[in-house]
Amino acid sequence: MEVHQIHRVHSILSSTHRQASRVALTFDFPFYGHQVRQITIATGGFIFTGDITHRMLTATQYIAPLMANFDPSYSKYSTVRYLDNGDTFVVQWDKVRLKDRETEGAFTFQTVLCRNGTIVFNYKDVPLPVEKINSTEHPVKVGLSDAFIALLSSPQSSDAKQKTIYEYHRVEIDTTKIVNNSAFEFTPLPTCLQHTTCKQCLQSNITSGCGWCNTLQRCSDGIDRYRQEWMDHNCFEEAKGKCDDYAHGGPESSNSPFRLPSPSIAPSPVARPASPMTEGEEEVPEHTAIIAGVVAALILLVFLTLLAVYYINTHPTVAPPFYLMQRRGNNYWPSMKFRNQGCHSSYAEVDLGGYEKENFIEAEQC
Repeated sequence: MEVHQIHRVHSILSSTHRQASRVALTFDFPFYGHQVRQITIATGGFIFTGDITHRMLTATQYIAPLMANFDPSYSKYSTVRYLDNGDTFVVQWDKVRLKDRETEGAFTFQTVLCRNGTIVFNYKDVPLPVEKINSTEHPVKVGLSDAFIALLSSPQSSDAKQKTIYEYHRVEIDTTKIVNNSAFEFTPLPTCLQHTTCKQCLQSNITSGCGWCNTLQRCSDGIDRYRQEWMDHNCFEEAKGKCDDYAHGGPESSNSPFRLPSPSIAPSPVARPASPMTEGEEEVPEHTAIIAGVVAALILLVFLTLLAVYYINTHPTVAPPFYLMQRRGNNYWPSMKFRNQGCHSSYAEVDLGGYEKENFIEAEQC
């Protein structure tokens, strides 16, 4: 551990309860493969990483060393402070106490965000076992979470769209391991999003399940924050192609994963101009059969496409589980879907405050 002098104490967060404030980082922090430049610090022992700030920050898209009902306003010695040295961003909840359980003792813990994506949770003082913290008034969570927002048809109107948030991955820590002077480190795994070319996307041996959407010039498995855009541009279908398909006027110019027929190819019987019929009784059945077959094939294709679109929209987490974060010890957690259900704490966003209550912060170097 290296001791850093801390200079930024958020005066409002240090004097209020259930408040959150957005802070800009001096570097791009890769979180689940997404480059995050702004985060939201909450009094309740966690960081919100989503782009859209709302009152239910505790639901998902969080980095939570110890999410609980902390009330920094209880004491002038309780602070929420942070430090950004260009390579690491540290947030420390210093001597904070649980709302209506202040006599249980003061908690001091922090999270460290490293430029390379590594996340560290450090715990200095944990006076109460985490499993004994009441979650009735406020969720109690320790770990990481990310989600995507999908636009789905509203039950009230088929024309209206409603935003639904889906948690596609969560990492949870065994809270019995959280004691005084303990620490956890999370190391990011490779993701499809880090590939910038089709060849890297489809041929990399460090990732799997990746597809290249030439329309968006993006590599993805379809399960990340950009899922809605991936769906809107039909990337699930386009990603079935190969890199060779995107050259020489292929999908790049037609937004399709398939090559267009060469002009030298003769037109199909349906498109061929009609010619004078010399033996009508023999020609009519042949053309009728061909046309009927083509129409039937088109109807079947449209039906299967509509069925696929309906299935994707009603099962947005149908893709293979997305494993991104790895905890020390090589443990993995499966993906899961989250709909906005149940009760979560309501948070209000505040502006950046001043700097008070000087103290120090201990941060593990990345």
